[in-house]
This record gives sequence, structure tokens and C-alpha cells, in this order.
Amino acid sequence: MKLSLIAMITAVAVAGPALAQDVEKGKDEFKRCKACHSIVAPDGTAIFKGGKVGPNLYNVIGRKVASVDGYKYKDGIKEYAETGAVWTEELLAEYITDPTKFLEEQTGDPKAKSGMAYKQRKNQEDIAAYLGSEEVSPDAPES
Repeated sequence: MKLSLIAMITAVAVAGPALAQDVEKGKDEFKRCKACHSIVAPDGTAIFKGGKVGPNLYNVIGRKVASVDGYKYKDGIKEYAETGAVWTEELLAEYITDPTKFLEEQTGDPKAKSGMAYKQRKNQEDIAAYLGSEEVSPDAPES
């Protein structure tokens, strides 16, 4: 009986992170994001064709917040960027859940806005895992 319980706990512990961060599921979920965002490598290779309303998300994990040259960020996200914050998968998942709430909490400014209107209510970790994958963020620091 004890062995079965230990085996079950071990299986859940090992499977837990994989379930929480499914890169393929995140790639599929990213289709919702492409209305505003694209993923384009520096050489012009389009990994994920999409809109230009939001910044290019190529190599976003490990990149300083609000740092894409030529992109016009809203004041709230620029204020947060002044802290020196760098995108991690965890931070990005938290951000896309509710960008306004995230920025309010991080900056203390109740008027802080990111410009991102959409809230990702599920599969945030999967999208962040996809954006942190070798395909999208080859230079991301290992976590």
C-alpha cells in the first residue's frame, strides 16, 4: 500500500510540470495572440506570422521588458520596464493573465496600462513555455 502511494505521488510530481508547461499546446494557443503579435527572427524568417499592433515576440524570454526598438509602448509598461525587469516564462504567464492588474501590482500605479486588451484566462503557462522554447527564444537563459 505504501509503495503504491509513493509511486502515485512520484508520478504526479513528475507529470505536474509537464502538464503545466506544454510547448505544443502553447504554440496552438498562441494563434489567439497572432492578431496583434508576430514572431520574426532577426534575419526576417517568420516563425509565426501575425499582427504588428503588439511587439515582435521573438526571443522575448530573457529580454528586458518593453525593449523592442521602434515599438511605441504605453506608459504603464514603460514604467515597469524602468525597474530593469526581464521576461521569464513565469513573469510572462502572470502578465498575460491580466496585464492591467499585473502592472498595477508591479508599479503601484492604479492607472498603469500596457496597451494589451486581451486577458489570457487559461493556458498562460503553455503560451509562455512556447515563447521560451528554442524555436522562439533560442538565446533565453536556461531556467
